[in-house]
Amino acid sequence: MRNICLHVEYDGTDYCGWQRQQGSIPTVQGKLESILRLILQEQVELMAAGRTDKGVHARGQVVNFMTASKMDLHRMVYALNRLLPATIRVSGSKVETADFHARFSAKEREYRYFLIERPSALRQRFTGCSGVPLDLSAMQHAAGFVVGVHDFSVFSKEPSGHKGLFCNVTSCIWTGEDDQFVLSITANRFLRSMVRYLVSAMIAIGRGERRAEDFGMVLETGKPSFPLVPAAPGGLFLWEVRY
Repeated sequence: MRNICLHVEYDGTDYCGWQRQQGSIPTVQGKLESILRLILQEQVELMAAGRTDKGVHARGQVVNFMTASKMDLHRMVYALNRLLPATIRVSGSKVETADFHARFSAKEREYRYFLIERPSALRQRFTGCSGVPLDLSAMQHAAGFVVGVHDFSVFSKEPSGHKGLFCNVTSCIWTGEDDQFVLSITANRFLRSMVRYLVSAMIAIGRGERRAEDFGMVLETGKPSFPLVPAAPGGLFLWEVRY
């Protein structure tokens, strides 16, 4: 048996997230597994570094699977990219050691959120939109509170009582260029929809609707003092996974 690792990028707009679901619901995992089964003529179960939500994209998703096939990797990747829809592409492949696991072997994950101030017909699939001018310095001030080890359950869709709600965020930085803002956030792990909830709160701060200090207090106490909703999924990318 070989443990195959694939690097995958995808436009998540038309998929109901990464994770396979029952029935004919379109997911990235489901599409990849069905094509791999066709190519390898065997059952395949993919393990992923991150389970992206509906509409979220990936530039650097990492997956692995076990196979008895001896097919050359270059041939496998070529066949995958010929049969996959244009919205999913395999950008790299490697034979890993038997103990490698795309999720559990990962040390850090980086997500990026792309944000514009005015709606755009051409960029709407890959950006969120604030609808109003933003104060980048205020958003960056708020981002500083995110760095460190925190219980992020208030900024997530994790069910009540779920274990393992602490994440170690090593970097959280907003940058701005021309008419676009980008949040880059790196952590050992992320909770479900965590980045989108954080982005939405920081957009409210950039609009002047909330104070960065109030945001920091919510993070510290776990008790929201203002409504929390996730930002639009289209601006979010699983950017890179580090091992």
